[in-house]
Amino acid sequence: MTVIVTRDVPDRFRGFLASVALEIAPGVYTAPDMTASVRERAWTVLEDWHQHARQGAVVMTWPDGAAPGGQRVLVLGDAPRELWVADGLVLARRDVPTDSGAPSIAP
Repeated sequence: MTVIVTRDVPDRFRGFLASVALEIAPGVYTAPDMTASVRERAWTVLEDWHQHARQGAVVMTWPDGAAPGGQRVLVLGDAPRELWVADGLVLARRDVPTDSGAPSIAP
């Protein structure tokens, strides 16, 4: 299953992705049987458009037994989370904004 998630991208991205996958929610596309060649071509188009638009973010993931955690992940733009590999697992981390008015937990 290939899953593509977009955030704040121009409309042409959404139209293109709707031609190769099903939009199951705003900005979320799935394709259960997308071939590697279609996935590579779609990513090439998205990379080219993103290079010129410089707007938004795109994340694509699909099963890959040879990849850490059993799935491959590609990202264009600034993802809200940082992906890193630890002990063969892909982990997502994001910065939590600090609020000076929030109570702190002291050790």
